[in-house]
Amino acid sequence: MKAMVLVSLSYSAPLRAETSRHETVTPAFQGLIPNIQGKSIVTAVVEYPPGAKSPSHHHASSAFVYAYVLSGAVRSQVNEGPAQVYRTGESFTEAPGAHHSISENASDTEPARLLAVFILDTGDHPLTTPDR
Repeated sequence: MKAMVLVSLSYSAPLRAETSRHETVTPAFQGLIPNIQGKSIVTAVVEYPPGAKSPSHHHASSAFVYAYVLSGAVRSQVNEGPAQVYRTGESFTEAPGAHHSISENASDTEPARLLAVFILDTGDHPLTTPDR
């Protein structure tokens, strides 16, 4: 069995639950992808209180991101695409190098949660970098 690889999940902090005034990011799984040398998978649950937003950001340069809305509704805009609202059971992706300009709870009264799945080069971090 191969050893797990720690990947920085939220900004420049090590992989652990992170809370900010915007959202809560809780690691769910991380590990090497055994049939793709040099690649890892990292998953996290992102919880948005009512009206909460993430700062605009980008992810590690090799990261392909799949996001699945677990509950509520999340508004997202990636690169120059339109801002869209994704509801429970819907998903979206971000290509490597994408800019995530909007990531927020679409509701001011109900919480929202999503599962973020990152496929990336092992050791590529930080996983998320807010815009300056």
